[in-house]
Amino acid sequence: MNTFQLRCFLTLAQTLNFARAAQQLSVTQPAVSHQIRALEEELNVKLFKRTTRSVELTRSGKLFINDAKEILAVYGRAKNRFENPSQQEIQVFSVGSYSYSQLFSLPGILDRIRRLHPHIHPRLEVMAFQHLYRALEEENLDVILAFREPEERKTPGIYRELQRVPMVCVCAPEHPFVKKGQVEVEELRGERLVVHDPVITPVAVTQLQGRLLGGRAPSDFYFSASPEASMVLAQAGYGVALLPEILVRDNPFLGKVALRDTPLLSFGVYYKSLQGNEILKSFIRLLREETSARQREGSGAENS
Repeated sequence: MNTFQLRCFLTLAQTLNFARAAQQLSVTQPAVSHQIRALEEELNVKLFKRTTRSVELTRSGKLFINDAKEILAVYGRAKNRFENPSQQEIQVFSVGSYSYSQLFSLPGILDRIRRLHPHIHPRLEVMAFQHLYRALEEENLDVILAFREPEERKTPGIYRELQRVPMVCVCAPEHPFVKKGQVEVEELRGERLVVHDPVITPVAVTQLQGRLLGGRAPSDFYFSASPEASMVLAQAGYGVALLPEILVRDNPFLGKVALRDTPLLSFGVYYKSLQGNEILKSFIRLLREETSARQREGSGAENS
């Protein structure tokens, strides 16, 4: 396996066309075909389905995309380090998450940490949780923003809780639930549901979705690939979705309703070690400070 093979793979995965991939890479089409075949032989797996009319990624090909990106990123950092000695002061700090919504609270923290560590170069990664924890184990990530995994899911490193998060129901702004302000779980049984992928969903939410789906017809629910997609479908009136409140940003075009009698979810960070990583220490401290400040603001708003 070499970097050119990985570049060929990623370019073809994006274009799904050998001719366009070859054009972007400034090589011939047979050269791209040869590199893909060699990569598939080395991995002993088919990465693409090829016909005379189309090219499609296989399931294995889709799974390999993040691996290829990680390998090229590591190679690029190593190459730059030795080719540009004057830039060795750059400190790459990698933050992982399995939802873009989890990253939306970071701009203020990243601004403050830039002032504390001027040479920091943040790298934000969003990927499925199994890839996240492998990247943490292999030290390609410094920290993961995540909900606490259950005991049976073996996760590397140390977990530190930042806050307890309630679940909420999201729906179209004109939905009757919005006027009520809060709903019982049982009231959701008569609603169409927007259900998101359990791979990127906290276990408590997955269990609650499972309870509500029991005995329902397929026409009563819609599947989405991410919390962001769930909010789009809910806003469009396809149904209601269950989400941790921390993922739901204020939006006048989206209804957010409290769910009664549901467990609080533990949200925090996973990391391997704080030893010798001053940026990570600062990052976690700033996260805790900002979380505490938001909670105080929330309490003040409720009391006013």
